[in-house]
Amino acid sequence: MLHKGRLLAALASKRDQFMLYGGTYSDQLGAYRHVLETLYRRYRSSAHLEQHLPPDGQGLPAAGARPTIEFDRWLVQATQEDYHGPVFRFSERFANHEQARQWAECIEGITTLAVDGSQLQPWRDASIPVALVQVGLFVNPHQRGRPYVKDVRLEVLTPDEILEEAPSESADPSGYPYSELQVSLRRFQLEVETLCSQMEQLARQRRPDEPAHSPVVFFDGSLVVSFALTMPSPYRERYIAGAVSLLQASERFRVPLIGYVDTSYARDIITMLLRLDAMQPQPLLRETKRIHDALLWQGRLHWGDRTPAMICARGDVLDHYGPYRERIAFCYLQAVSQRPPARLEFPRWIVDEGLLDPVVDVVRAEIIAGGQGYPYAIETADAVAVITLQDRNEFYAHFQQFIEGQGLSFTFSSKALSKSRRR
Repeated sequence: MLHKGRLLAALASKRDQFMLYGGTYSDQLGAYRHVLETLYRRYRSSAHLEQHLPPDGQGLPAAGARPTIEFDRWLVQATQEDYHGPVFRFSERFANHEQARQWAECIEGITTLAVDGSQLQPWRDASIPVALVQVGLFVNPHQRGRPYVKDVRLEVLTPDEILEEAPSESADPSGYPYSELQVSLRRFQLEVETLCSQMEQLARQRRPDEPAHSPVVFFDGSLVVSFALTMPSPYRERYIAGAVSLLQASERFRVPLIGYVDTSYARDIITMLLRLDAMQPQPLLRETKRIHDALLWQGRLHWGDRTPAMICARGDVLDHYGPYRERIAFCYLQAVSQRPPARLEFPRWIVDEGLLDPVVDVVRAEIIAGGQGYPYAIETADAVAVITLQDRNEFYAHFQQFIEGQGLSFTFSSKALSKSRRR
């Protein structure tokens, strides 16, 4: 039980540290925002800004982000508005949710698709290690007479398929030879395989009267798998290969792909501002880990507003993306009024071909349909894929019945049985 009196005393004893953090954080955020919002005064074009960023592939620090043609579009707009921060205002304003839903009917006839996955890790207390991955699929054509599709892809992973492949230093110190990393990787791969297969299928089924930005495919997460760098080989390479295959499929089949990151801690714009500021006679910024990109716009955007698209030039994992190293763009979209904006990632070709505005309208419409600040397509795919505690128990009951039907034995440890009785 939490002791309230002692908690309050402990908090009071650390008051000065919290106050110092809050003060320095506010000062640093203000400095970064000032540099961001005055970019239009120092750079005449995207080419001019590019000249002041370090080039890739020459052993120099990563640029963080690079401008697209949308930077030039913003420069024209910045001289005409009171607020000069890099933002494209959403032209619609809604008095209530009913008006928002009426606007969201612009998605009529545009197919949206999302996948999401879940998994059951091997249970150490079971005599036979087994895992399960399941990917939920939701396809919505948004057209009368054409029903939506909900489906799942499911794989059972055998002991051989979940054996640890990584070097010994990454192995479980307890000696358990079966890897949760293998299960998580297979879930990711199954999500990617499903999306790529669906993009090809949707491209073949595309109707002659369908808009150029239809269908729109959602991936729940980042297309820049920086987390993979902390993983041992071969997991690192396989995650990167999966992300690249998504980009390849989107570009090949000309199906817009959106990587949706609800809460992003990416620092690509922060890094870019640091690089640019370092070139000034009197630099204002210093390196900090407290601030990430989304905070630069928090409280400055209305619902539906977005930032100009930029090219992700983070370095690190992108150095392993081959020809796709500079083909991932991103922007920030205000999806929930009281929270930092969400991050959208997408293949660069969408920007180059002038499709980003209608694609982002589809994202806005999906968020309105979801009603909780999250795209409805992803929410539905998640609901299809989720594996509950009851599902887990049913899975093991079916697995035990299956194994015993093969003349084998399947048991649980005494500890596991004791826990199940007490809970």
